[in-house]
Amino acid sequence: MPEGDTVWQAARRLHEALAGEVLTRSDFRVPRYATVDLTGRTVVDTISRGKHLLTRVEGGLTLHTHLRMEGAWKVFGTDERWRGGPGHQIRAVLGTADRTAVGYRLPVVELLRTGEEERAVGHLGPDLLGPDWDPERALANLLADPARPLGEALLDQRVFAGIGNVYKSELCFLLGVTPWLPVGALPADRAANLLALAKKLLEANRERPVRQTTTGLHRQNLFVYGCASRPCLRCGTPVRVTDQGDGTRERPTYWCPTCQPGPAPAPGTAQNRRHRHPRPGR
Repeated sequence: MPEGDTVWQAARRLHEALAGEVLTRSDFRVPRYATVDLTGRTVVDTISRGKHLLTRVEGGLTLHTHLRMEGAWKVFGTDERWRGGPGHQIRAVLGTADRTAVGYRLPVVELLRTGEEERAVGHLGPDLLGPDWDPERALANLLADPARPLGEALLDQRVFAGIGNVYKSELCFLLGVTPWLPVGALPADRAANLLALAKKLLEANRERPVRQTTTGLHRQNLFVYGCASRPCLRCGTPVRVTDQGDGTRERPTYWCPTCQPGPAPAPGTAQNRRHRHPRPGR
């Protein structure tokens, strides 16, 4: 699932391409909206809310989309060939006189009244990249369940919105704590530092169009994510990976057992997933 900074970039691309322009093409390739036509309406704006995208159009309507794992919005010029996947993967098309935005593999495509956007995103916690960012509220949300493993809490968009699997692993490494540490065992000052660091990382990487980085190094962009069995950049211990979740949804978690002391997964659960999760760029 894309991180909040990646979704923010998608919102900016859509906004720059469509905002203030009249739609000359509207095509929804999902059964529920197959007959909906937005042509003739002006696009007001596109914003991100956590990992959700909200494209508002004249007449008080909002197109709500979510990328999840495989979705993508691509923007093309008038005569440019669409390149984002085969045609049967297209779920939505919004076009103006100069640009066309094509949504591929979108698992969520929903039209709703702009005044009812909270129905789609009201459950989210404060957005790390949004105007509603409230560190005090985010901290309270994080500490509300002291027994919950930190890695699980970081992925819960109801706590605060924008963290995905990459930053979950990287934040725990940078703090020097294991993702299985109960939230309540994290000192209050370190919890506050975690929020500040999360915001700093997302803000820095939202301007990077190619790949995220947490290391500042050319040879390796990330400390642990995607680095299973490779030596830790700090201590040389092989990075490990295993699944972590609440039993309903498991996500791969990367960590260095030396640099991140504390609770660990049950013996025998760690696996090498190098072939399932690509290495970070060098």
